[in-house]
Amino acid sequence: MEEAAQVWELFQLDYSDLMFLSSTKDASSSSFQQIQRLQSITQSVMENLGPAGPGLIAIKSVPGASILRRRLLPLARKLALLSNDDRKRIIKEHNIGSDVPLKNLDRIVSSFAAQLKYNKTDFDSSLVMNDDTCKSKHELDTEFKNLGYAFRELGFLMMEIGLCLARICDRVIGSQELELSLLESCSAKGRLIHYHSNVDNRIIKQAAERKGPDNGKFQTNGRTKASLQSGDAKVLFDKEIDLWQQWHYDYGIFTLLTDPMFMLSCDQECPSPRGHTYLKIFHPERDSSFMVKAPPESFIVQVGESADVLSKGLLRATLHCVCKPVELEDLSRETFVVFLQPAWSKTFSLFDYPVESLKSGSQCSDLSSEENHIAMPKSKDLFQDIHSIVPPLSLRMRDGMTFAEFSRETTKQYYGGSGLQSKR
Repeated sequence: MEEAAQVWELFQLDYSDLMFLSSTKDASSSSFQQIQRLQSITQSVMENLGPAGPGLIAIKSVPGASILRRRLLPLARKLALLSNDDRKRIIKEHNIGSDVPLKNLDRIVSSFAAQLKYNKTDFDSSLVMNDDTCKSKHELDTEFKNLGYAFRELGFLMMEIGLCLARICDRVIGSQELELSLLESCSAKGRLIHYHSNVDNRIIKQAAERKGPDNGKFQTNGRTKASLQSGDAKVLFDKEIDLWQQWHYDYGIFTLLTDPMFMLSCDQECPSPRGHTYLKIFHPERDSSFMVKAPPESFIVQVGESADVLSKGLLRATLHCVCKPVELEDLSRETFVVFLQPAWSKTFSLFDYPVESLKSGSQCSDLSSEENHIAMPKSKDLFQDIHSIVPPLSLRMRDGMTFAEFSRETTKQYYGGSGLQSKR
């Protein structure tokens, strides 16, 4: 059985307050009570995204978000289970690609990605929801006719939220660094993600088996046939069977995520088994890990390492992973993520950046004291386990480095030939 985890309920920022706080309107005409309320909200935002907080918040009550989320997220699993030929054709028609090897039968995550431009010029109006304009030769096209539309419209909405939040943070920090860095990049990356259930992987492998053993288009770990015969789903996965995604930091400015949707193998949505998102964070000030709980149909905003550095440590990057409820064979997790990053040519300065954060590499507090060894042995072990697979920031970031260089070095040290997670 899954061990009960500590749960962190996110600070909730209402979309209307986000828009008001980020606007250029003069608040002097507001009542004293309203001004105090807005100041308190701003303080809470910075506390939750700053050095003493968890590094993430929730944005709730976003107009139009619910219908787009419900239209897009179920398509993640449908795409993941399509044949390679059908999937390739459909995502190409909607100007979407993939950043994971979809021919790998042992994958536990399927991801479908596209660049999102701030001016929306990459959006094809022919993909707008219209039953008469989206017909194709195959019945599948009807099912996926709104894929491109929902992907981009939800992405643009999340980009707007990120820009507004950057503006609020900049005002408190006393600069325009975050917002300008996002605008200078001209685009963001959207990613529709399906986290596979054990049943999903059996379906994928059975489909490959039916194509015949001589089909060379698929990659496996050599255990497919035995796994299917024995019905032992656990051997289909890596050693970390309780994680869909390993511990890491995002290295952009903000990462925005939809509240995840959980699906059964019959394509039916179901509630989260434990009532949380299965996104797990390590909270440095608490020296402990927490499962994140977010309001239904809200957006989660995480701080990335670029924001940490650009804000001189006034924002703190979120160390996180995605957990898997291993006792549920047929439960998958669907989400949509938008990564807001600086321009590739953006240059980082480490002047005034806290030295201790750079040296620790993970913006985590010190667990080496004798008190912590006695009081929280589990946290100490977790901390050490995490840092054995998360490369320190000091080894990935140098003064004067561009974001492109930082991105390459980070990817190399996580997943390169000798990277800390290259075998995971």
